[in-house]
Amino acid sequence: MTLALFDLDNTLIAGDSDHLWGDYLVARGVIDADGYKATNDRFYEDYLAGQLDIAAYLRFALNVLGEHPLSTLQQWHADFMRDEVTPILLPKATALLDEHRQKGHTLVIITATNDFVTRPIAELLGVEHLIATTAAMKNGHYTGDFAGTPCYREGKVTRLEAWLAETGHDLAGSWFYSDSRNDLPLLSLVAHPVAVDPDAVLRGEAESRGWPVISLR
Repeated sequence: MTLALFDLDNTLIAGDSDHLWGDYLVARGVIDADGYKATNDRFYEDYLAGQLDIAAYLRFALNVLGEHPLSTLQQWHADFMRDEVTPILLPKATALLDEHRQKGHTLVIITATNDFVTRPIAELLGVEHLIATTAAMKNGHYTGDFAGTPCYREGKVTRLEAWLAETGHDLAGSWFYSDSRNDLPLLSLVAHPVAVDPDAVLRGEAESRGWPVISLR
């Protein structure tokens, strides 16, 4: 069955859920406002520039998960979904997902953002399959670290290849939609790469390679 792969942040939603989650925790007074926000913003700028140290970022971003009970985190996330995620849903993205569903394609969200933040968003969008950076757990509690290969840049390809081997799917006729230069490794592998509201580097690559450029905004 044909795969339709989608990046999440700034592709299917009009914002970055990972960065917004950090800002949301600052606004709730869960974490130190000045120190955390400045570091979070710096990591985000590195991401946009294609220079992110993913391991350092993940340990920074996931630390808060290890400091609070799962029930508390889930309540915060429910509020986060209502207050921050729902307002940045994109009707055109919903329509695009429906278009692929109607064609019988298997929908997959593949994102560098951790699975704690993104699984409820995938469920809200009605996408069953999620490949995301794994927030490590032990005995039912988050450890504050990550597990396995981060789903970022070449790691996104590694994680997808593992999922393909596990599920029996392949990339024949596949689609991938993304906004980011960081997804060039995966965009280069699929049959139908599509740049969505792309950053300047991805736009230039798409134009030079003849890839479609679309907007969901």
